[in-house]
Amino acid sequence: MNMYLIGIYLSKIMFTGGRIVFVIVFVVVFVAGLIWAYRKERIVTQIHFKKSYLILIGIMAFLTLMYLIVKMRKIL
Repeated sequence: MNMYLIGIYLSKIMFTGGRIVFVIVFVVVFVAGLIWAYRKERIVTQIHFKKSYLILIGIMAFLTLMYLIVKMRKIL
């Protein structure tokens, strides 16, 4: 699809050129900000949140246990 057809399609769904430019600029700046913030906090996060994966494993185990209890109640 060439740019002209994309422009016609987008204009039919009420996106003006200014809105499209705004969205593109917003997404680029937002993603750049997220990357900058992540790199800035990476060292601090590694210091304060050691072994945080254990919490994730515990939550997944709990949810799996609840799922199995509900399924077993239907069988019994």
